[in-house]
Amino acid sequence: MKKIGVIGAGAMGSGIAQVAAQNGHEVILSDTNEGTLAKSKKSLEKVMNRLVEKGRRTQEETEAIQARIQYTTELKDFAGTELIIEAIVERLDVKKSVFAALEQIVSDTCILASNTSSLSIASIASACQQSSRVLGIHFFNPAPLMPLVEIIPAVQTSDAVLHEAKNLIDSWGKVSVVAKDTPGFIVNRVARPFYGEALRIYEEGIADMPSIDWAMKQLGGFRMGPFELMDFIGNDINYAVTESVFQAFYNDPRYKPSFTQKRHAEAGWLGRKSGRGYYNYTEVSTNAPANEDEVLGQKIVDRILAMLINEAADALFWNIASAKDIDLAMTKGVNYPKGLLAWANEIGLDRCVAAMDELYDEYREDRYRCSPLLRRNAAQGVSFSFD
Repeated sequence: MKKIGVIGAGAMGSGIAQVAAQNGHEVILSDTNEGTLAKSKKSLEKVMNRLVEKGRRTQEETEAIQARIQYTTELKDFAGTELIIEAIVERLDVKKSVFAALEQIVSDTCILASNTSSLSIASIASACQQSSRVLGIHFFNPAPLMPLVEIIPAVQTSDAVLHEAKNLIDSWGKVSVVAKDTPGFIVNRVARPFYGEALRIYEEGIADMPSIDWAMKQLGGFRMGPFELMDFIGNDINYAVTESVFQAFYNDPRYKPSFTQKRHAEAGWLGRKSGRGYYNYTEVSTNAPANEDEVLGQKIVDRILAMLINEAADALFWNIASAKDIDLAMTKGVNYPKGLLAWANEIGLDRCVAAMDELYDEYREDRYRCSPLLRRNAAQGVSFSFD
């Protein structure tokens, strides 16, 4: 493919455009807001200058990369593109409208992709007469740095389009995984307990936020604690994804949102970007110290990890992705210290089942039901396989 189109010049769209340009493609980057396009261009210049300063690129290379990107407010400029990746607002009606308009401009062989993190690819594809050309290509932010890309075929997507898109993403040096078109795909589904169970532990009064974060980092090996990460992502964004996944799974209690997070979002305590979230980021902040009780900390880690492993096992049970791709997604997409299914093998599947059953016996909530596959494999003494 020579020419790639990207719709949406926000942080994600700009990052995708940079990746494509760095891999030698001509890129058309479109946005309805000229100010957003100007900001994107200026941001890329800064990134390129830093790469030169650090000796990672020559001045000539960075100038060539920037020259490959054309900025436009007109969809008609996408004529001649061979792949278009949409990275606009997470509203199904808007995405469908854009895809329907694109189909009137591009060739019959142009692949149309959405960078949506949780919306139905099948629904987006239904807006096109030639729906077999549509699929999901979900990058993680920041796109130039994060290695993982989820490839999501809709029920309408042709095998040829899936293979062509995957081969292209792989050629960009990304780690691609294929996921079924279900809410949250792999990462945003499997990762929900990292946030949700931490919030539940806090709401029950078992531990405060700094102590939960300390336990998950120091004892669990995660790079960031759940509350630190939610503040980094933005409580408005993280809550919206949680609510979207919850509703999309017909209100399955495993994905039930937290009133604590909802209230923080409503209060405007969005995290780092607003200066206040679960933590205070002002210069005079006085955040409470963690309770570094290792016994309590290990209980926190064991509970959240059991829920994460159970979610990964259930994704495999429902054929959302292969065991290999599930573990790759969690290590490359959200930097987990280990793949969850490999972690389960290491801990022992019988212990994982016992942890889930203990939670269920205490709470009697469907939230804590053990995955049938986890229970079945434990009973048969069969570890998860990555062949």
